[in-house]
Amino acid sequence: MAQTRASGVTPVPSVGTEHVIDVSDLTYTYPKGTEPAVREMSFSVAQGEVFGFLGPSGAGKSTTQKILIGLLSGARGDVHVWGRAPRDRGQEYYQRIGVSFELPNHYQKLTALENLEFFASLYSVPTEDPMALLRRVGLDEAAHTRVGRFSKGMQSRLTFVRALLNRPELVFLDEPTTGLDPRNARVVKDMIAELRDQGRTVFMTTHSMETAEELCDRVAFVVDGRIAALDSPAELKLARSRRRVRVAYRGGDGSLESADFPMDGMADDPDLLTVLRERRVESIHSQEADLNDVFVEVTGRSLS
Repeated sequence: MAQTRASGVTPVPSVGTEHVIDVSDLTYTYPKGTEPAVREMSFSVAQGEVFGFLGPSGAGKSTTQKILIGLLSGARGDVHVWGRAPRDRGQEYYQRIGVSFELPNHYQKLTALENLEFFASLYSVPTEDPMALLRRVGLDEAAHTRVGRFSKGMQSRLTFVRALLNRPELVFLDEPTTGLDPRNARVVKDMIAELRDQGRTVFMTTHSMETAEELCDRVAFVVDGRIAALDSPAELKLARSRRRVRVAYRGGDGSLESADFPMDGMADDPDLLTVLRERRVESIHSQEADLNDVFVEVTGRSLS
């Protein structure tokens, strides 16, 4: 059995911003398909980056991920991970990556601990302590329970930590918070943020705006197999935000009122200065675009 260490996640040294993933003109059509599931995609992912593929079901997110993992062949274009095509790397590739699929695929008659111990035994590299991982996601008390008795959320958490067993340098996550209640989703998000802080690279597909905005350094908006926009969540929102601020303040009778003012020239705006000097200001907010609104504007589609 592979070696283990009693830690939840082991740090990996960060080595800068070199590209881990490079994709150019990627196109893929399923054998029985008539239209490409992925169309001329080009993007790169830097080391230590959380990169998000954001889009509705059927957009091509999971197909792209499967190509990067090496599960699908026959794609056109260039796909390189650490400078080589995934399917050319052999077993060495799978010692360095972790994969968490959206749908759980455990041995249902084995316990949670037995599942992790079995998968750990398949690696030739040192692995994490399975109990420490189970403890991180609140499954330690169910460690000796057969997985067939787990709820969907419990199975999702087990799938997530299984992807971390081999201390991967690159982690592929497919909808990592789907089916989780807010508390457990928070735990998983915190662990993903830790991976980034440790210099690991995360490629994540999601249709959750909240998850993408909170975790991703950059996101690609994917619709109909194409990338419609790619940038950091902040830049995507700022590019489509109104350059105005909304000030909420108390009127003369104590009622709550609000007014919008141009962001440019705020320091010399007489109406704004009057409000600031003569009224009790309750809040000041920039009119930043919502990421969901940006997605709809850019793609003409919603995530539902």
